[in-house]
Amino acid sequence: MKIQTEQTILGAVDLGSNSFHMVIAKLRDNHFQTVDKLKEMVQLRAGLDKRDQLSESAQERALACLERFGQRIKDLPEGSVRIVGTNTLRVAKNSDAFLKKAKKALGHSIEIIEGEEEARLIYLGVAHALSFDDTRRLVMDIGGGSTEFIIGEGFDGLARESLGMGCVSFSQKFFAGGTLSQEQMRAAIIAAATRLRAIQKRYRDIGWEEAIGASGTIRCVASIVKEEGWAIDGTITIESLDKLIGAMIASGNMDSVTLAGLSDERRSVLPGGVAVLKAAFEQLKIKQMTVSDGALREGLLYDLLGRISHDDERDRTVSAIARRYHADQEQIERVDLMLDQLCDQVAKSWQFEQEHRQLLHWAAKLHEIGLSIAHNQYHKHSYYLLAHSNLPGFSREEQYALAVLVRGQRRGFPTKYIKRLPEETRLVTQRLIMLLRLAMVFNRGRSIVGTTPVKIQVSEKAIKLFLPIGWLAEHPLTEADLLQEVDYLQEIDLRLTIREES
Repeated sequence: MKIQTEQTILGAVDLGSNSFHMVIAKLRDNHFQTVDKLKEMVQLRAGLDKRDQLSESAQERALACLERFGQRIKDLPEGSVRIVGTNTLRVAKNSDAFLKKAKKALGHSIEIIEGEEEARLIYLGVAHALSFDDTRRLVMDIGGGSTEFIIGEGFDGLARESLGMGCVSFSQKFFAGGTLSQEQMRAAIIAAATRLRAIQKRYRDIGWEEAIGASGTIRCVASIVKEEGWAIDGTITIESLDKLIGAMIASGNMDSVTLAGLSDERRSVLPGGVAVLKAAFEQLKIKQMTVSDGALREGLLYDLLGRISHDDERDRTVSAIARRYHADQEQIERVDLMLDQLCDQVAKSWQFEQEHRQLLHWAAKLHEIGLSIAHNQYHKHSYYLLAHSNLPGFSREEQYALAVLVRGQRRGFPTKYIKRLPEETRLVTQRLIMLLRLAMVFNRGRSIVGTTPVKIQVSEKAIKLFLPIGWLAEHPLTEADLLQEVDYLQEIDLRLTIREES
């Protein structure tokens, strides 16, 4: 996939727990000019029950919104739009059917991202919005189901955390029906403070010079304290927060609250968000906080621009992990060269896209990281490290697919792991695993990097390998490994044949 980087139209959609956001922007000279922007407060989190099941009504609200979003982005080219789901879609146990309908409504694939990846993207959006210098800053974003905290300098994040507390979840738990009292607010603040214990010492030790707030909740609070005359220019302080809390409690119920700057759509979820914000001010010793217009969706745009411009965070992540676990660079090159050779021959028949080759390239770099734990069953150790590590830039599905690919490099075929992937990606993942296995077989001897004279033909149920006459006799161990692969692949109803020809 090739995208022109001048005057390109890019889109980003954030399927948040409280609001869904869409932004479409035109790229000019590496800067974005907004073309279209939509936001709807779907309150997806409100439809999540105690068993982590999304209600039918919440799904219907969400899909109706996405149908409207889809009218704006369906015609944009594949690869020019990024759509991510956050906390509620991470948690919901019945999200698969919803995501299939959502993908159809939007016309583009949807990624579920983990909390730390959400934090990274939020910081990226805020950093670009504020034209950062190298001042150290704390960025806080209160979502519907989680709150992200990032400390960074310029465009580089130094610490990222996502805590399971948000404006919707806390409002539901502590302020059901919109009721407000001193006891309810105190309980909510204590609950948020308890969650903040996990990060407060480390964050205070790192320190920052300026605190920045993102997201609707913090922008709403800034608007209220400015309009009510409790703070200058909407800068949030602990004193202005106390005045806001006092005004809400005095009303007794959010339906009765009359505050300048408070919208009706934000009203029901404000108490939970304010409790989280107050706890953060107290536990992290925040003196004041200003507000940024940049957030997750803007971060998505800049991250997408990086991928298009070959400045992909995922590449940096893979290289960092390879260094951390002392992966053998020469073996990486051997396996990678072989994968390129095989891919060139099968890409058309198996309909491989650039993203599939990229996944194989990452697998080549990381397939042996499990050796840092033990040689015995190292492919399983490699899988575990990749499946359970924080991989900046990767969606949940991408991370798991990479882990499964590495898991399948040797021994029995990882059928049960492949079945956990979305149905539409299983076949291509199985085929990628086959190529990685073959590349491993031909390079198990760790000889000097070079091209192995192998030709490959593939069909739906068969792989044929052609080698020069006499090659197998010269490489008896490789022949034994190939014959073992014949047996392994029979388990998945795939026929592997090896022939010699002049």
